[in-house]
Amino acid sequence: MSVIQDFIGISAHDNVERAITKARENESFHAILHLYEERAFAQADKVDRGELSGRLAGVPFIAKDNFLTFGGVTTAASSFLENFQAPLQATAIEKLEAEGAICIGKANLDAFAHGGSTENSAYGPTKNAIDQERVAGGSSGGSAVVVALDIVPFALGTDTGGSIRQPASFNGVVGVKPTYGTVSRYGVVAMASSTDTIGVLASSVDDATTIMDIMSGPDPKDMTTLPPFFAPSVLDGPLKIGIISESMTDDVDSEVRSSVNGVVASLKSAGHTVEEVSLPLLKYALGIYYIVVPAEISSNLGRYDGIRYGKRAEASKLSEVYGLSRDQGFMAENKRRIMIGSYVLSSGFFDAYYLQAQKARTLLINDFNTLFETFDVLISPTAPTPAFKIGENSHDPIKMYLADVMTVPASLAGLPAISVPAGKSEAGLPIGVQLIGQRRTDSRLLALAKQMENK
Repeated sequence: MSVIQDFIGISAHDNVERAITKARENESFHAILHLYEERAFAQADKVDRGELSGRLAGVPFIAKDNFLTFGGVTTAASSFLENFQAPLQATAIEKLEAEGAICIGKANLDAFAHGGSTENSAYGPTKNAIDQERVAGGSSGGSAVVVALDIVPFALGTDTGGSIRQPASFNGVVGVKPTYGTVSRYGVVAMASSTDTIGVLASSVDDATTIMDIMSGPDPKDMTTLPPFFAPSVLDGPLKIGIISESMTDDVDSEVRSSVNGVVASLKSAGHTVEEVSLPLLKYALGIYYIVVPAEISSNLGRYDGIRYGKRAEASKLSEVYGLSRDQGFMAENKRRIMIGSYVLSSGFFDAYYLQAQKARTLLINDFNTLFETFDVLISPTAPTPAFKIGENSHDPIKMYLADVMTVPASLAGLPAISVPAGKSEAGLPIGVQLIGQRRTDSRLLALAKQMENK
């Protein structure tokens, strides 16, 4: 059932006022970094005067703070960009505003989207919407929490290796990572260019489908965008679904496995065929990801030098400006990924690490393609555990990286994937199940997710 429809046809000014009031009532979750009240009310007044119209007329939303937007600063949750005023807006924001949607503010994230818990924000962690002692997930943790708290019906996020799907699972909302190239990345702070995707966190599958339909399509400012292919659809018959056996081992929390098995039983009762399948390279996907992605990060963050924009440290020499600015502007996780990336790209190690990782990535893609010759959809847990406690993994990067072990394979292969709520643990913590499809089958995934939601 669409939540967005509850906002349409009534005063946009009232919609914005209610959303901002609710945001202030929930400040303890630290999900929002900036509220754009002045611009939001100005946009709302345009809607109420009939100057702005469309499918989302008067609907408030929040964007992850790595989307460039007008109305205030864009920080990427980093002190490097604490005063950065964007000179343009992201294409995704422009498309939503063209349909009458109103951005009321920006959500917290791991700085530069580097992290899986939103504990790596320069402005403090976001707390889980269900249990404030636990993490929100990341890096789109703030976006997931504002939807789970019903502040807005949808929020924008970015997904490089699970940054929409994992926090969606941890907070009990729908999280969509589209096929790579479905939505323009223009105007979004880059992390890893070969896996970055723009997606949505929403209260319902219907709402997620509407937002993806609006945002998708080619953009001359982003040459990686695909020709039009996204079209909301319904299932035209039973599907053949494969449950990835490597994702259901004893290393995965028993309550998570139980929730996935419950979803499988429901899918079978709906007439779908579900069989166990093997994806042997799943166990290598995390290793591949943490070679390829840091390499791209080290390249993309090279522009942050304290000279062109962002934080500039006081120093007597130019070389010191570079070093001190980066030392003060980047957090520990940013530095860790830059160092790993620079190492694997360096002379003498490029062939041994980066090139081998790219070859292994191709093998993973081939394995997915082989499975999709037989199966329509693959299914797995979204995350191996429910949300963990704040601080529990923050001093162990490996444990933190393992939270993304289920989501990085689809990202490396550029495949669409959706996290759908699949119940709760005994402690009341949300658990999500992940659907993965072949490239450009986003609509079918959403249609299946809707059917699951209605059960």
